[in-house]
Formats: sequence, C-alpha cells, structure tokens
Amino acid sequence: MLAKRGRARAGVRARHGAERAVDRADGRLPVSEGGRLLRKAFPEHWSFLLGEIALYSFVVLLLTGVWLTLFFEPSMTEVVYDGSYEPLLGVSMSEAYRSTLDISFDVRGGLLMRQLHHWAALVFLSAIGVHLLRVFFTGAFRRPREVNWLIGVTLFLLALVEGFAGYSLPDDLLSGTGLRIAQGIMLSVPVVGTYLSMFVFGGEYPGEDVIGRLYPLHILLVPGLLLALVTLHLILVFHLKHTQWAGPGRTHRNAVGKPMFPQFATGSAGLFFMVFGVLTVLAAVAQINPVWAYGPYRPDLVSFGSQPDWYVGFLEGSLRLMPPFETAVAGHTVMWNVLVPAVVLPGALFAVLYAYPFFERWVTGDHEEHHLCDRPRDKPVRTGLGVAAIGFYAVLLLAGGNDILAHVFDVSLNLLTWVFRVLLVLLPPIAFVVTRRVCLALQERERERLAEGRETGELRQTLAGGYAESHEPLDAEERYVLRSRREPEPLAPAAADGDAPHVGRVRATLSEWYYGDRVDVDEAAPEPESSSGEVGR
Repeated sequence: MLAKRGRARAGVRARHGAERAVDRADGRLPVSEGGRLLRKAFPEHWSFLLGEIALYSFVVLLLTGVWLTLFFEPSMTEVVYDGSYEPLLGVSMSEAYRSTLDISFDVRGGLLMRQLHHWAALVFLSAIGVHLLRVFFTGAFRRPREVNWLIGVTLFLLALVEGFAGYSLPDDLLSGTGLRIAQGIMLSVPVVGTYLSMFVFGGEYPGEDVIGRLYPLHILLVPGLLLALVTLHLILVFHLKHTQWAGPGRTHRNAVGKPMFPQFATGSAGLFFMVFGVLTVLAAVAQINPVWAYGPYRPDLVSFGSQPDWYVGFLEGSLRLMPPFETAVAGHTVMWNVLVPAVVLPGALFAVLYAYPFFERWVTGDHEEHHLCDRPRDKPVRTGLGVAAIGFYAVLLLAGGNDILAHVFDVSLNLLTWVFRVLLVLLPPIAFVVTRRVCLALQERERERLAEGRETGELRQTLAGGYAESHEPLDAEERYVLRSRREPEPLAPAAADGDAPHVGRVRATLSEWYYGDRVDVDEAAPEPESSSGEVGR
C-alpha cells in the first residue's frame, strides 16, 4: 500500500513538473501551437509531390555544393596540368579547370559528387517548371495565392541564373563557349552593353575575373536568395493551406487531407530518400558533363556540337532562329539579331508569367478566394494558352540543337532552321485552337454522361428492331465533381465600373473570349457533402 501511494505521489509530481516545464517553454516558444501544426492537413494527390521533389533536390544541391566548395579553386590563373588524367598532361589551363579535373579523378568520390550535384540541378529546375505548370493549369495562382505564384516564378528565374553560373565555373571548352555567348548578349544591350561586359569579365574578354565573380554568386548570393524564398514559400503554404480537387467534403472553407504527423511526415521522408537514391543512381551510372572530354577553354576554339543544359536551350534556339538584322543609330550598331532573342524575348516571357494572375483576374472580374483546383478541361482558354506556350518553348528548345538534328537525320541545316521558324509562328496558335476544342469536347462528353449515365457495354433490342446500349447512373462522387463546375458569365461592357469606355469594351471583349465558348452542366443540386475524413483548416 505504501509503495502504491509513493508511486502515485511520484506520478503527480512528475505530471506537475512536466506542466510547469511546458508553461515555461510556452512563454518563450510557440509550444502550444505545435499541436495544431502536427494536425495540419496535407494533400494526398500525386501532383502535389512536384513541389516536394523540387525541395528535396534543392537539399541535395546544398549538401553536395558544400562538399564541392572544399576542393574547387575559383581562379583563372594559368597553370600546367600534372594530374592523373594522362591525355591532358602538360596542357596549360586555369586553376578552376585543373581543380575540376582533380575532383573528378584524384578526390575519392569526387566524380560521384560532381555528377550528383549536376543531376540534382537538372531535377531541381525540372521539378520547379512542372510544378509551375501544375499550378497554372489548375488555377492555384488565384486569390489568395498570387504572392506565392510570384515567388515561384522568381525561384525559377533564380534557379536559371544559379544553374548557368555553376555550369560556367569549370572553365572547360563547353562552358567557356557559353560564357562567350553570354558576353555577346551583354554587348548587344544598347549604351551600357560594353560597360556591363567589362564589369563582369574584369576587362577585355575573356578577362581574369569572371570565374572569381561567378563563384560567390553561385555559392552564396543566389543560394541565399533561393533559401529565403523557399522558406517564405513554405510559410505561405502553411498559412494559406493547400488547394484541393473538388469532391464530396471538399469546399472553399476547409482543407481535406492527411495530418502532418505521422502520415505526411513519414511519406515525405520516404520521398526524400527516394529522390536522393534516384539522383545517386543517376550520378553513378549516367555520365553527365565530362569536362575532361572538352578540354580547357581557349578563346580561339569552339566546341563542336556544343549544347547547353535544357533550361537555357530555349535561349540558344532563339538566337539560332533570329534572322540577321542590325541597324545603325547615331553611329552605334544595334544588334537586333542578338538583343531581341536573348534579352527582349526572355524578359517578355517572364513578364507574362508575373502578370498572368492579375491579367486573368482583370479579364474575368473574379475577385473571390479559390481553394479548389480547376480541372484543365474546365478552363479551355487558360489550358489552350498554356499548351501554346509549351509548344513555343519546345520549338525553341529543339532549334537549340538544330545542328545536331541536321547531322543525325542528314538534312539541310538551313532547311531545318526555316522549318523551325515557321513552326515557331504557326504551332502556338494551332495548339491553342486544338486544345480549346478538345477541352470543350470533353466538357460536352461529360454533360452527356451526367444526363445519360455510364455505358455498361450491354445491348438490348428496341421495339423497332434495333439495338441500344444500356446505361447506369454515375456514382455519387463523380456526379458531385461534374456538377461542381460553374463558370461565370462573361462581363458586360457596362459592368466594368471605373474603367474608361474603351478599356471597358476591351475588357468585355476579352471576357467574352475567355468565357464565351463553354458547356454548362445542368443546375441540379450537388450531392450532399460528407464530413468524414476531413481535417479542418
């Protein structure tokens, strides 16, 4: 009996001590908020994993990048190679290139780490790009997530800069060719182009400072900005909650999904190890960027068939497709054939990406908050614009390798260039029209299925002697999803309050173009919402 009382008193004291410790910690840290954080709902659909893949690729980049900084020498000082790669023995090269060779051949695990870093960079950019496409096609950029869209586009832009800077650091013949093209792009900028080139390269090309200046940009400034924006992006995701697909129990007022702990945390940790494992296997078996095969950079040589990484391939293609066109203004030559494809076009593309959420909101007059994802077929104009942009980008990317394609398929390089020029003009509008018609056809088919039901595959003979296929009603969840689609009416010119008359007419015309062609479903009430499996916002 006395032992039982002693244990009870010890338990009470331990409980009171734990309560006091929690109270003290809560006065200094948000301990009480942790419970709600652990129960936060996370989405289950596979498309939401794209952002996580980008995040975990970035983690791999940081880890491998820190390791590589211990061995890389960011100097353009000329040395004579005396390492273990015999084909380059006695060859003059920069210290940057020699240290890259040393990492590849003389540092244990160095080649694996180099290739892991490069593969992680490619997957990082690819995941961001596909994630942005997912956000665009599902309308997840709308209020209240416009700021997160701007952050995502900025992350993609910074990742492009970061990738190009890292790609240029080894100072091999391939990366040196890319820097030479970059210097030509700088020179094409009117008035300030020469000063910009002199600042970046530290004098006349190739200068002595470009590697030393790219290095802190690559390992410090841009990664710091990326890390800050990724953190801000995650904070906003936590604050605004995730978007979700329409379905029973899913509304604009809740967030349905699995809790952060333990379900999401366990699955996310598994995804991290999967990403890390796949990247490691790629680094071990798939050779990438063999700098020893290119040799050190020399300004009088150009690598044959040189191709940049895919994320700047569109820039290479735009330069190759632009016809030669220059003009002289007040004694100064303006190289339109470089300025337009390499400066104006990328600037316009990113300006459109930044402005699109606000453009769509202005055109549609939609100022409501949206927490449900759109199906791409339900927004035919937006989907058509996205597919047209993908087609435009694909043509530029293929044009960036027109010399390789001409060599492999034994066709005329000039003919292939003209084919790509024609496709660049014709493919986007064709892709837009075809995509919009396909989306409308899918909507029409869904309306028929909602009215007639699902085909069963069973035939019956009619009184007239013919045959007809029997149908069965759709299940409750599918009916709910199809009936949840509601498209607003196009804006009338008089509805654009505050706009000038001509601006109101333009806005109404664009709104009619955006919402005019559509297939409305019947106005039957949607299925009752179920509250099972729901985690509150």
